[in-house]
Amino acid sequence: MTDREELNDIEVSAQAEALAEDAANETVMAEGSAIQPFSSVLVIGIGLIGGSIAAALKALPQPPRVLGVDVDRQSVSGALEKCFIDEGALATDDVVDGWLSNGEIELIILAIPVSGAGKWLERISRSSFSGIITDVSSTKAVLCAQADGILKDPRYFIPGHPMAGSEVNGLEGARANLFQGAHWILCPNEDTDPEAYLRLHGFVTSLGARTISVPRSEHDSVIAIVSHVPHMVASALVQLAGDHADKSQGLFRLAAGGFKDTTRIAAGSPELWCGIALDNKQALAAGLAELRDIIDGLERSIRTEDRRVLTRMLENAAELRRAIPASWVPSSERLVEVRIPMTNHSGAIAQVTGFAGKVGCNIQSIDIDHITEDTAILELILTDEGDFGGLTSLLLDNGFDVSIRPLVPKE
Repeated sequence: MTDREELNDIEVSAQAEALAEDAANETVMAEGSAIQPFSSVLVIGIGLIGGSIAAALKALPQPPRVLGVDVDRQSVSGALEKCFIDEGALATDDVVDGWLSNGEIELIILAIPVSGAGKWLERISRSSFSGIITDVSSTKAVLCAQADGILKDPRYFIPGHPMAGSEVNGLEGARANLFQGAHWILCPNEDTDPEAYLRLHGFVTSLGARTISVPRSEHDSVIAIVSHVPHMVASALVQLAGDHADKSQGLFRLAAGGFKDTTRIAAGSPELWCGIALDNKQALAAGLAELRDIIDGLERSIRTEDRRVLTRMLENAAELRRAIPASWVPSSERLVEVRIPMTNHSGAIAQVTGFAGKVGCNIQSIDIDHITEDTAILELILTDEGDFGGLTSLLLDNGFDVSIRPLVPKE
């Protein structure tokens, strides 16, 4: 769980699909059956993220039934008092196994550290649960391997990662609007059940988040660069200032503005971040090594007074930073409909969303129109961004038929 990050601020070969912040209220759907929302959700782990998900669900115009489980009694009672959940239980309570097996729960959200996920996956597998499972963890390699080896049907496990957070840890920091405008990563693969993906996609956008689809194999390395390395750097900067605080009594009083903004994320839970760092140790260590090379280059240019090299490095960073969009505001008057037959294309969801991301196209809504028992049309509504010609070429080159046309939003 990290502070909000703009993943498409850097060029990665990640599969990407972006939704407007208010997609829950103004999503334009192609003709066909609407995505069915979840009527009953179980949140396992009622901390900052799990509590915020529960709160956001209960704030919807038509909220689902939300059940909450935690190892801490105060977290359960606090979530009940705040009306974030309808019913709560401790992880050791027998009622939890009843919830898993009664056929009512449609979605389970694992809002717990990766270290505890395996036991829950085994518990779910022993039950008769047949719905969709997702998670909110900051790393995926270990968890995905566990899910593949433990779950009866891994097609219905879709890893997730909301890129949102707060300096206030635990349920105390939970709030219903935490995900408004935030990125929420989903990691489908070629085996992911398409209908399950669409329902989870709709769930995420209903909370006000923008979904981004990233391959499971790339998630941890991408997140190391845009989230985990920055957290370690923020911690290092605070430590640097702390080491000099005794020499300069007024140092921390001067540490406002840019320094305070840059290091805000360092106030996160040390226990949580230690776990994240060790879970993603290889990618994080590699990212820190790359950063060390960059800092070494800055240091050399300063020590040798190499104005040309230093200026070039600073200019490059400034140009990259200016390229980051301040906001994402699609034009609702220039929507484009893309229709793609899915016959004989396994893993079409993962492939198509990946192609859209490569050419910068943002997907505002997604649906499947079933034609016959064996054929269906994948329908995407794109905003006025990206290279539509490039998307068409990628789809055709990879064996997809595709039609693209302007779409006038429905009144």
